[in-house]
Amino acid sequence: MYLKKVDGPRAVRLPDGSVMTRADLPPADTRRWVASRKAAVVRAVACGLLTEDQARNRYGLSAEELQEWTQAVTRHGEEALKTTRIQKYRQP
Repeated sequence: MYLKKVDGPRAVRLPDGSVMTRADLPPADTRRWVASRKAAVVRAVACGLLTEDQARNRYGLSAEELQEWTQAVTRHGEEALKTTRIQKYRQP
C-alpha cells in the first residue's frame, strides 16, 4: 500500500479527544458552503491539519473570508457560521 505524500500531518487530535483526518475535510471542489463544512475547515486550520495558505488555496477562499469564519467561531461558536444566524452575531 502506498500513501500519497502530503505536507503536514495526516491526522490531528481535537480538543474534545476526537481525531480529524484529511479524509474528514470537505472536497477541494466545494462550492456550496454549509456551516458544517466551514466548521471543518476552521477546525483543521486551528488544530494544524492545514495551514491557512493551504486552506485558502485548496478551497479558493480569500484571506478575509477564512478570517471571518475563524473569528465567528472564536467569538460565538460554530452556530455563528450558519447564514440564517448572521444577523444575531454580527457586530454593528
